Amino acid sequence: MMADKAEENRIGRNIRKYCAQQQLSYYALARNAGLPLTTVLHIVDGSSRNPGVYTLVKICGQLGVSLADILREE
Repeated sequence: MMADKAEENRIGRNIRKYCAQQQLSYYALARNAGLPLTTVLHIVDGSSRNPGVYTLVKICGQLGVSLADILREE
């Protein structure tokens, strides 16, 4: 899944929002999803050029939201 910069920022904003709502740290999100912390941080800050669907699904599973929720423009 090749995402443009605006899409990456949207994904990062949504992950930040859901983590804040659940008072979940990025460290806990990464650990619980079985992902490296740097992967989560790069997606959140938009520096990840290609956040894969599999990675996003793992993040969604830990946040209890759908992939559509993460991709949604608010």
